[in-house]
Amino acid sequence: MYDKLIFHVDVNSAFLSWEAAYRIHILGEISDLRDIPSAVGGDIKKRHGIILAKSTPAKKYGIQTGMTLSEALTKCSNLTVVPPHYDLYDQCSKKLLYILNQYAPIIEQYSIDEAFLDLTGTSYLHKNPIKLANEIRERIYSELGFTVNIGISTNRLLAKMASDFKKPNLVHTLFPEEIPSKMWPLPIRDLFFVGRATEKKLLSLGILTIGDLAQTDLSILKSHLKKHGEVIHSYANGIDATPIASTAPVNKGYGNSITIPYDITNYENARLVLLSLCETVSTRLRSHNVQIQLVSVELKDCNFNYYSHQRKLLSTTNITNEIFKTSCGLFKELWDGVTPIRQLGVRTSLVTDTAIRQLNLFDMNKYEKLAKLDQTVDNIRLKYGDNSIMRASFLDGNINHMSGGISPEKKKPTADGMILDNFAHKF
Repeated sequence: MYDKLIFHVDVNSAFLSWEAAYRIHILGEISDLRDIPSAVGGDIKKRHGIILAKSTPAKKYGIQTGMTLSEALTKCSNLTVVPPHYDLYDQCSKKLLYILNQYAPIIEQYSIDEAFLDLTGTSYLHKNPIKLANEIRERIYSELGFTVNIGISTNRLLAKMASDFKKPNLVHTLFPEEIPSKMWPLPIRDLFFVGRATEKKLLSLGILTIGDLAQTDLSILKSHLKKHGEVIHSYANGIDATPIASTAPVNKGYGNSITIPYDITNYENARLVLLSLCETVSTRLRSHNVQIQLVSVELKDCNFNYYSHQRKLLSTTNITNEIFKTSCGLFKELWDGVTPIRQLGVRTSLVTDTAIRQLNLFDMNKYEKLAKLDQTVDNIRLKYGDNSIMRASFLDGNINHMSGGISPEKKKPTADGMILDNFAHKF
């Protein structure tokens, strides 16, 4: 019997599984996306061609999440690609959490398709954790139509590692005594928190497996990887004291970016894109009743070179015009005025929930009026939709007046031109 008992529930190829379940149960399709080379991806015509999820048959062709759509099609010419529908995924995620909440007193939603369950102290209700995990797994498939892997251990790290073992639709354990046999033989890239750069450094040191890392002298790791070396050394030994948190942490920053369908070659078009991004970001700030004091602008040019520039404001703000004015100034300092731009982004940080604005002698704008104007616009959009009111500069243009985040066409699945809202009621 262990002092702690943690489950990690991970939906198998979430976006693709949810698309497959929707298409079978609602659209009546016979073919299952999970059984053929398929992927959920963006629109290559709009240069949003990134693979978001892939099927197991597609994986055999070397297709990976994050790969460009054009690259994936060169690897598998008969790849079936479907667009993402985020409202559908949100509904599936909520249904998943509804079931999980019936089994554990503490649940942390780690992402839209992952959750940690803290079952510590429930042994009198659930005497066999493996049996319980299989019950949850089977119920999710029976009621929701998609599969999950469930990892079981004594902390969140080991539970997450266990859920990444053989897929799909399986339950795995990784208790402390199982670490040498189940985790240490794995390649070092399989360890949580080891990215490509870290893997490259570790391989250069002759550290090939997680077991090699666990048995490496900590001073060597710290000399090459600083604090990160200490963290992954603990992980390799199965040490993780991070608690399961039922409440989400406060956002440390708000931002949005967009890949533009065409290269931007003049300031006026770039200015409109920045304005649309600032509209979206500042609306989110006001909806969360927070303000920021740091604004940054990022761009990627036609050669895929990335640049960013930031500035700290004299006072905190969530006013659209103020964030936009700062963004334009940063952009002018960042861009050479010649090289075509394919992607723009606006990021904000130094977040505070303080609603009081500190006045200073350099503020020449009427911020009280601007704040009231923003709030009025927010209220109209909340009641009648985002497109109910927009700035005149976006009329008859080809730039969405609120860019970044999830575009309208990606939110709800459609069939025969009609919105289908009843998927959530299917189960």
